[in-house]
Amino acid sequence: MSEKAIAADGEVTRRTTQVAVDAYLATVEIFSGLISEVRELSRKKPDATLNKGKVRLINRVLADLQLVLASEPEKKFLDLLDDDELPQTSDAVLVMVQYESALAEFPKRYFRSFKTSATSYGRPEYKKFWVTEGFDPENL
Repeated sequence: MSEKAIAADGEVTRRTTQVAVDAYLATVEIFSGLISEVRELSRKKPDATLNKGKVRLINRVLADLQLVLASEPEKKFLDLLDDDELPQTSDAVLVMVQYESALAEFPKRYFRSFKTSATSYGRPEYKKFWVTEGFDPENL
């Protein structure tokens, strides 16, 4: 997105879409649970091969995350698991860690603090907002 907003720290922030924020919020916890399970499998049996059902389930979540991260710089590193040549658990963790890193950056870029008012002592009060295409920091 080319539109910019200025956060409380004075940093210019890119905007995302509400659709991307909604998808992020809907999938980030599911992904967190999946990567935790795959990591545990990898610790127990790093050379074990994932079955087609697990790969299909993981890829459904990864595909949703690719939509969330479609306009992010990390997008070029985000691949789906190969469901023809089933990956080992350690390979799946490697792929999923790329998503984990990209997901960690998403709220840092778009969930920002903005001054909303001042206390009775004149100190500014800040609230966090998702910086989307419809967000107007002037109307807080």
